[in-house]
Amino acid sequence: MRGPALPLARRAGAALGLGRAAGQDPGQLENKAKGKLQKQICQVILDHFEKQYTAELGDAWSSVRFSQSPGLESSLAEQGYHPAFPAALPYLPAAFRCYTRTAPGRFPAQKHQPGRLKEYYLLNAASLLPVLALEVKDGEDVLDLCAAPGGKSVAILQCACPGHFHCNEYDDLRSRWLEQTIESFIPDPIINLITVSKLDGRQIGDLQPEFYDKVLVDAPCSNDRSWLFSADPQQAVLRLMQRKELSSLQFQLLRSAVQALRPGGSLVYSTCTLSRAENSDVINLMLSSCRNVMPVDISGLARGVSQEFTFLSGMQQHELLVLPEKGRAWGPMYVAKLKKVFSS
Repeated sequence: MRGPALPLARRAGAALGLGRAAGQDPGQLENKAKGKLQKQICQVILDHFEKQYTAELGDAWSSVRFSQSPGLESSLAEQGYHPAFPAALPYLPAAFRCYTRTAPGRFPAQKHQPGRLKEYYLLNAASLLPVLALEVKDGEDVLDLCAAPGGKSVAILQCACPGHFHCNEYDDLRSRWLEQTIESFIPDPIINLITVSKLDGRQIGDLQPEFYDKVLVDAPCSNDRSWLFSADPQQAVLRLMQRKELSSLQFQLLRSAVQALRPGGSLVYSTCTLSRAENSDVINLMLSSCRNVMPVDISGLARGVSQEFTFLSGMQQHELLVLPEKGRAWGPMYVAKLKKVFSS
């Protein structure tokens, strides 16, 4: 039986994409883009980031803000890859495979073809840390609460064979993207274990109370990388207005996830933003308002991958924040782990 495709970590060139790719003239970039317009930094978003992240991250923000590495658009050679994660990690299933290399570049994406499985999935290597923190075991009932586009769902299935795997995505467009990912990467025998739904994640806890052993909440967030390249100032202003409301949504999703957990079950909360309001503040509110959850130490995971990732210092043992920087431009990725100790 053929298993899920191998994650292939795609090396990011600049930490938040703020610098022009070195070593290529505009003609080369135009050919690479095949007629597509080059991304332009949105000044409104950048100004907001400068103010917020200078206050929250201090000197670490300057490393994130200005880092750049050469060869962003260069073609990826077939050799030079190595496993992205060391064998000494607290949780690393034998079947789990992810390959990367230190030299920056682009690996060719495979097009979706109905009825045909893809051979690999391209993703930011930091996106696999929430999956490794979740520690899924064979036979467990697992919920991926905000599953689109599906890369973490694919990785979960490479780690273990759940008793039941529920992939949920509320947004219509993203839900179709999720279904396409599952069709592209998951063979038929495993697809039978998967349920795909379009439920409001805030309601799943009430609909399926204490049903799951593990829950991943890869929450909607102010995605720093994509938001920075907002198409126009009006879109940027709208996104910054929405940003103020995201922490409330994230807390509601997290509370629903706790309701959906069985006593003894654990959840991982993750975002791809540096924002403290959407990261540590949400987790701290959950811990202070819900007596039946406790933090779970993931410092062993952070230590095990410290050669590959750069982490913000001063974090609690139950959380980590990957900082993009020159030469190690993964992230941003926030990860926190909680455990449900008794029924609500």
